[in-house]
Amino acid sequence: MLEKITYFEKKGPENTEAALKLAVEAARELGIGKLVIATTAGNTPKLLADQIDHEGLDVTVIAYAYGQRGEPGSNPMPQELRKYLQGKGFHVHSAGHALSGAERSLSTTFGGAYPVEIIAHTLRMFSQGVKVCVEVCAMAADGGYVVGGEPVVAVAGTGGGADTVLVLRPEVSSKILKTKIDRIIAKPILE
Repeated sequence: MLEKITYFEKKGPENTEAALKLAVEAARELGIGKLVIATTAGNTPKLLADQIDHEGLDVTVIAYAYGQRGEPGSNPMPQELRKYLQGKGFHVHSAGHALSGAERSLSTTFGGAYPVEIIAHTLRMFSQGVKVCVEVCAMAADGGYVVGGEPVVAVAGTGGGADTVLVLRPEVSSKILKTKIDRIIAKPILE
């Protein structure tokens, strides 16, 4: 399985189930016990919880920060779903985006490009999901759910769902340039 990269012909949520299965398979084959999943509304981790055998994996779900979208204090992931995932043993963590966060406030207020956003745009050259995998793993490390420098399998996507799977050794946000991407398991072909 790991000798080749799976390329999805199109980006998007139609790849979610295949991406999750590839992630679990890679984790098992490589002996990696931690899986980090990016989500907005919670549908991708719910699919994992309900339909894919993830036994033995420590799953961390990284969700949007409160108030980032919509009304102040709101979150796109319903509280009931958050509780459901936690009941399935998943860690659910909301935090500011490691590759935009406070810096986005500067760029939208004053214009221009700032270093962290340049990192994000560079990673997007591979795919939106590659950028998000690096980002959510830094956020998971910041929250203490993964240990910097230790391998994890990360799942993210483009415009909903999942279409990217990486094996990487993340670092906390303050050391993000020390992150090492070891393997690309799956990614979409960019249009």
